Amino acid sequence: MTPPSAEQVRARLAEIRAVRGFVLPHHGAMAAALPELHGAYEAMYRALTVDDHHLPPHVKEVVWLAILAACREPVGTHHLHRFMATGGTQAEGGAVFRLAAWAAGAATYATLAANWQDKLAGLDLAAEYRAAGRALIAGSPLGEATARLALVGIQTACDEPWGLAAEIEAAYAAGVPEPQIAEAMSLAIWPRGVNPFVRATEVWLRLMREGRVTPSPAFRAWAETPGQGAFVVPPR
Repeated sequence: MTPPSAEQVRARLAEIRAVRGFVLPHHGAMAAALPELHGAYEAMYRALTVDDHHLPPHVKEVVWLAILAACREPVGTHHLHRFMATGGTQAEGGAVFRLAAWAAGAATYATLAANWQDKLAGLDLAAEYRAAGRALIAGSPLGEATARLALVGIQTACDEPWGLAAEIEAAYAAGVPEPQIAEAMSLAIWPRGVNPFVRATEVWLRLMREGRVTPSPAFRAWAETPGQGAFVVPPR
């Protein structure tokens, strides 16, 4: 394969700067060495983060801000700009950051649920976690649907299955549309990769199959499709 010329690399980086308003170092590395990957990368970036799908623009940026805060990720400050540009306030930002800090506590609840739930028959730890989240949301400028989408994004990005299951159930209870739940999950692909998204959808699939949430016809079709799971290595 013939590597791109210096002029082609400069032109590609100039194009990115014109579209995004900034250039990051990995753009140059891909432009110089992996132009095909760069093209696919840019297409996915547009589809995942720029194009409008199911989330309203401001809600999408709330989810982005929540994911970046929870992952302690300094790359992506342009999403803070977009959050403000879509009507976000500093009060909302503070609410998002409180949600990110609260979501980290799901790991504590998960440990308790795995080890002590049978000793606490009168205390549903998942319900307790969801209720505490509602109390936090009630005192914030965020509506519950937006806050639950942010928490779904956080728990997907942080690869926390127990907390994610609780948030998916809470999102259904709050009437959040399933396509919005799916899009909030998908945003975690960018900072955290595909595998956490795969595991998050496994959690969702289990909730539907166990009857813990009631899916719409399209999502029921997904839940009823057999044979979903990891590749089975044939015996030798």
